[in-house]
Amino acid sequence: MLHIQDLRVEVGGKAILKGVNLSIGVGETHALFGPNGSGKTTLLMAIMGFPRYVITGGRILFKDQDITGLSVDERARLGMGISFQRPPAVRGVKTRDIVNACLESRGRKDGQAVGELAERLNMVELMDRDINLGFSGGEIKRSELLQLLAQGPDLVLLDEPESGVDLVNMSLIGQMINELLQKDLKRTRSRSCLIITHTGHILDYVRASKGYVLLEGAIHCVRDAMEVLDSVKEHGYEGCVKCLCQSE
Repeated sequence: MLHIQDLRVEVGGKAILKGVNLSIGVGETHALFGPNGSGKTTLLMAIMGFPRYVITGGRILFKDQDITGLSVDERARLGMGISFQRPPAVRGVKTRDIVNACLESRGRKDGQAVGELAERLNMVELMDRDINLGFSGGEIKRSELLQLLAQGPDLVLLDEPESGVDLVNMSLIGQMINELLQKDLKRTRSRSCLIITHTGHILDYVRASKGYVLLEGAIHCVRDAMEVLDSVKEHGYEGCVKCLCQSE
């Protein structure tokens, strides 16, 4: 689904990513750990194609197509979707309008489907408000998930979905992420995901098969996600990398 080769990225002329390599297979969920400032969000933004994140080297392959030079909207049309850690408020655009636009992009014009999605995510009372304007942390995360469920991307990029979310909302968000990623299905899953997590709390709800530690713009290990998380909790990030590397 996704193959990143020696990716190097600058932001404002400063090198942030310094040769990142990773691959995510069809139907796989991977978790990316790392301290603040390590380049986690930069990686997601570069994968999605935001122009502020300038690729200076390497390639991004999505479904065997080189998308390194494609725009954000071109990548979205190919089947990529993202949930931001701190998405902006959009004045003048109702939540209902963006959800309808996502559904229509898939050839669906179903008001009942919008209503059902909104009800399941406890978003009914927010549908006719401007996107994210005055929303709480949990409401923003539910709004982001609602848009992703309507979009139905093949690759889902989640930037700290547990950030700013209380325990009540976290259970619902975890449940809906699992549904988005088809983890409730017994058949083979086709949707892949890369989750950024600083605390690892999301992994109490969403199972990830592989985990990476990103330090100073480079990935230092690839292990079972829970093994990486346990090592981070015990040793901290730098100690985790040292510990896991010595055990190989």
